[in-house]
Amino acid sequence: MNDDYPVRYSVDYGDGKRNRLTSFFRLILIIPIGLVAALIADTNSYFFFPVEDAGLSTVTIPSLMFGVLLMILFRKKYPRWVFNFALEANRFGARVGAYLVLLVDEYPSTDEEQSVHLEIAYPDAEADLQRWMPIIKWLLAIPHYICLIVLGIISLFVVIIAWFAILFTGKYPTWMFNFVVGVSRWGYRVLAYAFLLTTDRYPPFRLSP
Repeated sequence: MNDDYPVRYSVDYGDGKRNRLTSFFRLILIIPIGLVAALIADTNSYFFFPVEDAGLSTVTIPSLMFGVLLMILFRKKYPRWVFNFALEANRFGARVGAYLVLLVDEYPSTDEEQSVHLEIAYPDAEADLQRWMPIIKWLLAIPHYICLIVLGIISLFVVIIAWFAILFTGKYPTWMFNFVVGVSRWGYRVLAYAFLLTTDRYPPFRLSP
């Protein structure tokens, strides 16, 4: 990947125009796909705003990741099938989250990428992952949790203001859009580092790519 951190998240801004009607009723329109996401959701592994993570209803992302932790710890392996599932689950959750916070107008697909892009590099466990790091990553990421909680609260207010802006102007203000996307980008980097365990590189403290 060309980015200097092995996690990339972006949303196509387009011309910035948003549908006033669907934006007004967004909390109602999201209910069907939200129920689908809820059935496979695990909000424990992505607790920042917006809640965009998804997992399984019976075998959850945390339980899968605990298995990955043990395999990294004892065998230095990261099963490709677990990675693929976690990536696609998070991509689905990202589409639902982006729709909820008005970043996109298109209704979230369960399998198509659409305008929301999430890329996480598959790790070479033998070469790139240290055996003992998964045990302490969640602790090392505490400064990021604090930052993201604060940024998440700010994001909530930004989205509310953007909602009014869309209703009156039909457009999502660029700086608000970039800020909300940036908070999600930051959150996904921390998610990949501390919970998906795909990288040992400490996440940067920034909103930008």
